[in-house]
Amino acid sequence: MNVLVTGGCGYVGSHIVKRLSENGYKVIVLDNLSTGFREMLIHAEKLIVGDLSDTYFLDEVFSQNNIESVIHCAASRVVEESVVDPLKYYSNNTKNTLNLIKACLDNKVKKFLFSSTAAVYGTPQSGVAEEDTPLVPINPYGASKMMSEKMLVDCAKAYDLNYVILRYFNVAGADPQSRIGLKRDKCTLLIKACCEAAAKQRKNIEIFGTDLDTPDGTCIRDYIHVEDLADAHLKALEYQNAGKPSIILNVGYGEGHSVKEVIQSVKKISGVNFDVVESSPREGDPVALTAKTEKIERVLGWIPRFNSLDKIVLDSWNWEKKNLGIN
Repeated sequence: MNVLVTGGCGYVGSHIVKRLSENGYKVIVLDNLSTGFREMLIHAEKLIVGDLSDTYFLDEVFSQNNIESVIHCAASRVVEESVVDPLKYYSNNTKNTLNLIKACLDNKVKKFLFSSTAAVYGTPQSGVAEEDTPLVPINPYGASKMMSEKMLVDCAKAYDLNYVILRYFNVAGADPQSRIGLKRDKCTLLIKACCEAAAKQRKNIEIFGTDLDTPDGTCIRDYIHVEDLADAHLKALEYQNAGKPSIILNVGYGEGHSVKEVIQSVKKISGVNFDVVESSPREGDPVALTAKTEKIERVLGWIPRFNSLDKIVLDSWNWEKKNLGIN
């Protein structure tokens, strides 16, 4: 079966490509290499370099490759950047998703697996998000993904299209063998940033808010190992191949860890006591956000293998050392 993975040279996409290839799928990767890297691909059948904004190019990709299913990972995904450059996000995320959906419909590709985000929920009052929690995104990144979701839902009602929407929570970790991982300059993701601080690539780590209404006063998030996330995509593709109905699913562990817990884990795993600076809370930053995960576990039979903060940190740290050439 030929599967097209957009953004397959990126962090999440490359782990999905590896997981699918290991399970016998022929994976065709489409990436413009703006934030992805060729060396992140493991076992892909083919890499096509190009952009989703080029509709003529997209038609050629579909007509020449006998694609049977699409996994759409390509996106801009830095929340802070989306606030200062919203048009980039509505163009690269929402408009390009529209182009890809249309290419699927024009070429009779009926299965679409979409990488969405917990950012579509905004700041739920309870701090816990279920799939039917109202969508109230607080930044253009979340809004751009919410619009893409709505397009998929509407198109599935109007045309012969099946979708699975996976709403990621906080993705971290790396391939346990350190073959691939997260490569990104000025990364804002906490575990990555802490590993960079431990590797002396950052002066310090900044905590935004230390007197919040949480057990230790810092924000709480639901961290998921990228390998478990990739496995969720494999399960979702099998679900679609079985002819099951369109569905929206959270992908997380349903367990929250605070900023201070993450920092302590990285210090313990790395053996490095890097500097930490306390700052004021960021406006619109949820105090706590974790996933309800019963639905994905029940529907897909998805069982996480790496749901340990220390394991996520260990694989992140090992990748960071390899990437930087540190023994």
